[in-house]
Amino acid sequence: MNVIEGKALQVSDAIISCQLDGQGGLIAIDDKDVIHCERPCWLHLNYTHRGSAEWLQSTPLIPDAVRDALAGDSVRPRVTRLGDGFMIVLRSINHNSDSRPDQLVAMRVFINDKLIVSTRRRKVYAVDEVLTDLQNGNGPVDGGDWLVDICDSLTDQASEFIEELHDKIIELEDALVDQRLPARGELALLRKQLIVMRRYMAPQRDVFSRLASEKLPWMDDINRRRMQDIADRLGRGLDDIDACVARTAVLADELSSQLQEAMNRRTYTMSLLAMIFLPTTFLTGLFGVNLGGIPGGSWPLGFTVFCFLLVILVVGMSAWLKRRKWL
Repeated sequence: MNVIEGKALQVSDAIISCQLDGQGGLIAIDDKDVIHCERPCWLHLNYTHRGSAEWLQSTPLIPDAVRDALAGDSVRPRVTRLGDGFMIVLRSINHNSDSRPDQLVAMRVFINDKLIVSTRRRKVYAVDEVLTDLQNGNGPVDGGDWLVDICDSLTDQASEFIEELHDKIIELEDALVDQRLPARGELALLRKQLIVMRRYMAPQRDVFSRLASEKLPWMDDINRRRMQDIADRLGRGLDDIDACVARTAVLADELSSQLQEAMNRRTYTMSLLAMIFLPTTFLTGLFGVNLGGIPGGSWPLGFTVFCFLLVILVVGMSAWLKRRKWL
């Protein structure tokens, strides 16, 4: 198939529908066009929209094997070769305002030398970056360039988020050195984000390495080298994640140690207070039995003298504890 009718690429609710012009820009697709396939066409769809879902299930332009995958069944990053193309599932940092960055966004791509079909449910900002480059005339010139640019943007965002997590760990370490405890759940959330990133970025690194090793006519050696560089960069990010996980384990131990130490100090203080007031508690209990014959019971100054003696006893016990270096 060397030509595609424009109406075959018309999706009523498509997010992006264009053809790469081979010079870093894009050409809008009209339903009356007869598109020559020297340069690939790009459709970006939200598979939850009705028109896009119907097109994905009915179009003859994509293999039957990828219809369900493009419609959202695949989750973990993976790549499958289909003839002269790929079915790829990737994960992106979630920059949507109603979500945390670690709630990663899935992006699914079917790509060959003639057609690029990418789908998502939540917005993928890496796609917007590539689209902006195309609109400015300095975007990808072919399918290989497009794939490398998308992967490069996804990796840049992942690396930035890993750096943010690293900075948070440094802040927590500095706070613990200054005896300031983090907010409840802050360390647990940080460890969860690191684990989620490790879970999805490790297979994504393998996807990039696989793409760099595949030899397809629409991916030249330059694109394969760039893809391998992206895989290596993500690999270094994974090494940073592993180091951060180890550091959070040390932070958790130190936090537990500080909490235990604070509890021990409070228990020790309460024990000393109980020791200081133990003699006075005994005397007040003894003189409060309300039986006849209590010394000073009929003396007007008896209560005042008794309180004075209790004060002397408390001061004496405190001085004794301090001399023994318990206080």
